Amino acid sequence: QVELLESGGGLVQSGGSLRLSCLASGTHAPIRSVKTLGWYRQAPGNEREGLASIGSVDGATHYASSVKGRFIVSSDSAKNTVFLQMDSLKLEDTAVYYCAARWGAVVVTLSESFFDYWGQGTQVTVSP
Repeated sequence: QVELLESGGGLVQSGGSLRLSCLASGTHAPIRSVKTLGWYRQAPGNEREGLASIGSVDGATHYASSVKGRFIVSSDSAKNTVFLQMDSLKLEDTAVYYCAARWGAVVVTLSESFFDYWGQGTQVTVSP
């Protein structure tokens, strides 16, 4: 099993920054295995939206157009941790943010069906 634990959410003013972290652990999350890690968000009344993904082999990344240039995904594979640096935050970035993981495959996709494991989410609220 794989457990994903997000942290770093909170309240920030418009134009500010936050850095989210997600730590993966569990018997099916060996550090040396290839993997793809991703970030998603869901605002009230909206469908879940894929934001970014990163592969463990060469660090290739993929971003949604809505966050490209403002958000940066990175990872520390040795610690099974993925990060999402969020800059120039806007009111519309308010949502619950989730990390996702797939072990044993590297495809930098935003397709939800690719990922096997999901975190519980962390709230990000952007105020005026």
